[in-house]
Amino acid sequence: MAESVISVRKLVKRYGDLVAVRGIDFDVMRGEVFSMLGPNGAGKTTTVEILECLKSKTSGEVSVLGLDIDQRVREIKKRIGVLPQDFNAFDLLTVKENIEFFGKMFSDHIPADDLIALVDLESKRDEYFKNLSGGLKQRVGVAISMVNDPDIIFLDEPTTGLDPKARREVWEVIKGLKAKGKTIILTTHYMEEAELLADTVAIISKGKIIAMGSPVELVENNAKYQIVTLQSVDEIVFETVRKIGFEPVLSDEKTSESGWSTRKMCNGY
Repeated sequence: MAESVISVRKLVKRYGDLVAVRGIDFDVMRGEVFSMLGPNGAGKTTTVEILECLKSKTSGEVSVLGLDIDQRVREIKKRIGVLPQDFNAFDLLTVKENIEFFGKMFSDHIPADDLIALVDLESKRDEYFKNLSGGLKQRVGVAISMVNDPDIIFLDEPTTGLDPKARREVWEVIKGLKAKGKTIILTTHYMEEAELLADTVAIISKGKIIAMGSPVELVENNAKYQIVTLQSVDEIVFETVRKIGFEPVLSDEKTSESGWSTRKMCNGY
């Protein structure tokens, strides 16, 4: 059976009269990508920052890697990696120098060159951070989150603000981490991102988990729309289907080796 590495029971976080997290419960299994999906202000980042031991909880029980977050903060921080929202690094250090700088914060760390290879940045190793595109900067951030070879990696909205190409590049990095058996906590407000990457999705609204399960389960149990997948090289076909009320549900078109283009279309009702 899968091992639980995060356990949350009746978690509450208040800021005065504002209740940001309202008694949520969930478990994260070792080796899975667990996604928290919801709009800005839903409580995703607050929850994650509690798990990262950056914020204190108001009430509830939370353990990370079997350790109580109130009693074992130092031990937990040694075993997790974090890519926060609005990640930034040192503009006038190179990619390798930035990774080495953060690596020196830990007594045991992965060599910078190994991490550069992991996120496919060999060609940018000696480039100043300030000269990188948004997607490349996020890849540096993922590498930095891995310097201590963590058991759990927290990625807080890692593709927000990126163009479609850069988003796909970051997705591939996340898939690579999953393939290596890392447990990943991913917050996002992109439905297609959660669908593509996550094993389990918790949909959060106003501090509560309103639905949770695999992407397939959530679609089958909650979706009120029809999906049709079209294969064609003719754009006229797509335009015709769009005119009768269907719209693309993915931001990109996929082309197979045979040259056929595949696009998902959705009709809500």
